[in-house]
Amino acid sequence: MLGSGWTEAVALVAAFTIAVVTTPAGVSGAVLLLPFQVSVLGTPSPAVTPTNLLYNVIASPGALYRYWRQGQRAGRLTTALLAGTLPGVVAGSVIRVEFLPGARVFDYVVAAVLIPLGSWLVLDRGRQAADAPPPPRLSTRVVALIAAGVGCVGGIYGIGGGSILAPILIGDGHPPAEVAPAALASTFVTSIAGVVTFTVLSLNRHGAIAPDWSTGIALGAGGLAGGYVGARIQGRLPDRAIRRILGIIVIAIGARYLWAALG
Repeated sequence: MLGSGWTEAVALVAAFTIAVVTTPAGVSGAVLLLPFQVSVLGTPSPAVTPTNLLYNVIASPGALYRYWRQGQRAGRLTTALLAGTLPGVVAGSVIRVEFLPGARVFDYVVAAVLIPLGSWLVLDRGRQAADAPPPPRLSTRVVALIAAGVGCVGGIYGIGGGSILAPILIGDGHPPAEVAPAALASTFVTSIAGVVTFTVLSLNRHGAIAPDWSTGIALGAGGLAGGYVGARIQGRLPDRAIRRILGIIVIAIGARYLWAALG
């Protein structure tokens, strides 16, 4: 664990760097900050989960504001994601405190999903620019159901869900310019619900259940600035580059969960 004062400083710099890289693909970066909090910042469990969600609450508005200024809105897709993730994250938060299952099975499942998905995004050469992009294949109802499962996972493990939803939606044919604001909006709203749920649950229980507010605020401040910068540079990146960046991030996340499961 770092000394007093250093924890917040390191948290701010790390969150800024991660958010700049992940925001163009619609990923807040919380899934990468989760192991960083445990191994470097020393955030205790289960407080690490709501602290990560607090990061999303503070960080997401920077990117969302920039996307709004750039005219990037994905109302229908955002509605479908919120319809699933909002109830899912509340259920996941309760499960995290009351009935937390063994994490190892979850680690294997996430690795089995993300590593092939990330590899496909990296290796897929895509269509030529002159070709019309393929239309999305998943219906709105299916997207909402997927989002509900992802929201529940987010409530349990303190991730916004963008790291899972974004590659699925982009791989389905949605352009990154549409996916990024929708995924981040969903992350923002569901993370608020998660932080509130954990805070309420902590009132009648002992132990580290509520967020680590100082660490969460420092992470969020870095993510707020980094997310704005990441959203601003998205328009300068071709879709193929964003797909590959997202693929590399997803492979790294999957490898991290596989390492945790094996360890």
